[in-house]
Amino acid sequence: MMALPGGRHLDSIPLPGQRLHLMQVDSVQRWMEDLKLMTECECMCVLQAKPISLEEDAQGDLILAGGPSPGDPLQLLLKRGWVISTELRRIGQKLAQDRWARVHSMSVRLTCHARSMVSEYSAISKSSSQEMGQVEKLLMEKCSELSAVTERCLQAENEHVLKSMKACVSETLSTLGQHFGQLLELALTREVQALVRKIDSSDNVYTTESTTGNLFSLTQEGAPLCRIIAKEGGVVALFKVCRQDNFRCLYPQALRTLASICCVEEGVHQLEKVDGVLCLADILTDDSHSEATRAEAAAVVAQVTSPHLPFTQHLSSFLESMEEIVTALVKLCQEASSGEVFLLASAALANITFFDTMACEMLLQLNAIRVLLEACSDKQRVDTPYTRDQIVTILANMSVLEQCASDIVQENGVQLIMGMLSEKPRSGTPAEVAACERVQQKAAVTLARLSRDPDVAREAVRLNCMSRLIELCRSPSERNSSDAVLVACLAALRRLAGVCPEGLQDSDFQQLVQPRLVDSFLLCSNMEESFV
Repeated sequence: MMALPGGRHLDSIPLPGQRLHLMQVDSVQRWMEDLKLMTECECMCVLQAKPISLEEDAQGDLILAGGPSPGDPLQLLLKRGWVISTELRRIGQKLAQDRWARVHSMSVRLTCHARSMVSEYSAISKSSSQEMGQVEKLLMEKCSELSAVTERCLQAENEHVLKSMKACVSETLSTLGQHFGQLLELALTREVQALVRKIDSSDNVYTTESTTGNLFSLTQEGAPLCRIIAKEGGVVALFKVCRQDNFRCLYPQALRTLASICCVEEGVHQLEKVDGVLCLADILTDDSHSEATRAEAAAVVAQVTSPHLPFTQHLSSFLESMEEIVTALVKLCQEASSGEVFLLASAALANITFFDTMACEMLLQLNAIRVLLEACSDKQRVDTPYTRDQIVTILANMSVLEQCASDIVQENGVQLIMGMLSEKPRSGTPAEVAACERVQQKAAVTLARLSRDPDVAREAVRLNCMSRLIELCRSPSERNSSDAVLVACLAALRRLAGVCPEGLQDSDFQQLVQPRLVDSFLLCSNMEESFV
């Protein structure tokens, strides 16, 4: 989720205890502690595996695990977890190549990393549950078994024996990975529970801000951690923060964290259980909240209504507050002071138009077309293809309504849609190129739907839309060789040709309109550009 102004104003304030701690830690002492962690595995390789392999790729496989901050169990788990996961993957690769010397030395190193993680986390956390103790024991047993069996493989010369032992190594590696994943999940769950309890019980702004920041950092590690946070009450605790006036300055951060958690089904379910949609509606409709707060609330709405997530379609509580939310989002689009705020609000509106068809009628009544089209000429609000993607998505979904056509013609919307057919990336990054393709495709879809109205079709012909559509069909570079853009442009061109056939040359008509759509598609998709 993108950061907005005002969302992090407490992050830069170090607590007195933190400043004192930094002054008391000697830099040489810190270096010595880190050095121990960085060299332990290499020492163990020499002691347990005899000489280190001299193979070409041995150095490339070496992972130096820098030590986490003293007393930081989360960072320890994440760093060690990444190292061990990488080792497991690489051992699997070497096993597939029958590189037994590398498999064995890496297995020994894996054992070192696993032992380090277990001992370091036990030292920091002080106590351990019985279940964690059992999994730790199983993990270390499997690590020892893997080292022993790979050492035997080094000594085996019979190919049939090696083949049977390879299956044994593969099975051991798989079981080891399962035990490691289980241990890591138990440990992370324990740390998340501690963070959630701290947020839930704290009445101190600085403590809550720091803990919420740690929780947000965890959400950036991926969906598995978001599921753990949701299951352990993270959503409930964060909405509790968003319902307390003394924590108003923390609303943007709490909402940003909620948006990240709600990328998983468990997060959305928890949001619905605590009437989260009603809380979001209250924040969006309350003008006393800062723009940053309302923008982050819009981001949560965009997340929980995403058409790409199947579980969001069953959010029944959203329908009860939809009118209030849509009204507030249109107002936020209209008053947005930056492109980031407008992007979040328009993304929420775009997703809502997929969520329920009634939303399009609400937008029509709220004059949303005028608000969106006016914003297109404001570079401060609409300056990227990502934002135009949201706008044209809303227009495409609204264009199924008959009244929408007259409103778009009245607001000079056809000309703006024509401009979107020429959307080009500035940076050339894959994400921006994909966004431009979506803008072109949805602009063509919108034009095809609106051209049911003869007035729109005539206006499109007057603005030379047919020429641009033909160019997009015939020139792969103009559409970045996108098949989706090609199909949409062919459909729009055929709709316009039905109203104004005189705007086409005979060759265009015979190749792009007269044949079956699939034949025209095949002709254009295989077309080579002429540079003469």
